[in-house]
Amino acid sequence: MAQRGRPREFDMEDALDRAIDVFWRQGYSGTSLSDLTRAMGISRPSLYGAFGTKEETFKLAVERYARIDMAYVTTALAAPTAYETAGRYLRDNVDAVTTPGKPAGCLSIQGGLSASPDDDRVVRYLAERRADGEARFAARFAQAITDGDLPASENPAALAKYVSTVSAGLAVQAAAGVARDDLHRVVDRALLAFPRRPEAEALPHTSVTS
Repeated sequence: MAQRGRPREFDMEDALDRAIDVFWRQGYSGTSLSDLTRAMGISRPSLYGAFGTKEETFKLAVERYARIDMAYVTTALAAPTAYETAGRYLRDNVDAVTTPGKPAGCLSIQGGLSASPDDDRVVRYLAERRADGEARFAARFAQAITDGDLPASENPAALAKYVSTVSAGLAVQAAAGVARDDLHRVVDRALLAFPRRPEAEALPHTSVTS
């Protein structure tokens, strides 16, 4: 069946990746439509036709960034213990925000920094995404309490907020030029404050050999 209309003359995923790079480096407020079209190699009508407004393009960029650049979150949530979940997430986060060839820091953090009052919808959108992320970690830590992996006295939401706050700080420090090794040392320190399975209930250590 013949397609209606003129076919697009650009790769949408490639164009969106270029938009991610611009928003990541310049933030939402610091990025103009001209910045986007120039980086994406398309005209304004093509931008509007394929992605929508600047705000809609940014949201699509954040969604793609979360799906690809932050895929490690899902892996961390599947770790066997809450402590390993926190550790894997923070360590992978350090590697992600210091990836050679990509802007330092985190798109979802950089995008909302220094936002103007006119960008309130974008700020709220990013806050909602962070809240959704924290909710996933809170659910994981709640399950850990049920499983006896964390003390019953722990607050899952507070632990999720702690991990989220540390990761945001790591992203800001990375954007400021702090080296990867230094940030991993910060994670070492941060994990000292994260609870582990109560010793009385800890399973004996076993080694697996092939």
